[in-house]
Amino acid sequence: MDTLTSRGRAVRVGVTGLALAVLLAGTIWGEDDHFPFGPFRMYSTSDPPDADARDTRVEGVDRTGALVDLGERATGIRRAEIEGQQARYTADPSLLSEVAEAYTRRHPDAPELTEVRIVVRWHDITDRRPTGRWSDETVVRWQVTP
Repeated sequence: MDTLTSRGRAVRVGVTGLALAVLLAGTIWGEDDHFPFGPFRMYSTSDPPDADARDTRVEGVDRTGALVDLGERATGIRRAEIEGQQARYTADPSLLSEVAEAYTRRHPDAPELTEVRIVVRWHDITDRRPTGRWSDETVVRWQVTP
């Protein structure tokens, strides 16, 4: 086995030191988007023991009045994408028309959607245990204008 030259050792120590410095800076000032050099807060924090748990879903109403689940299978859009963009949808509900278009592309023979909404189901938690009670909150709604 060959031995490492002193220059090779210095380069490795320098690269390791740089990686550790970036990791430390990311831990102190970083955000989740800087992963793996930033903290992944999802695993480093916890909710209070009585905090309600949120469960976000997208649903629609077709022209017959039927409720339609607009999950990933129906639209090709993952729930995480919806949750990540929820502030944009709230600011501009017309963006939900893109969800309706995605549904129509996958289900061309289905009745047209007249409404798309993002609904959060809040599951009641007491002492870190679900109680079985829940409530729904419609956080944003888009409707086809006649």
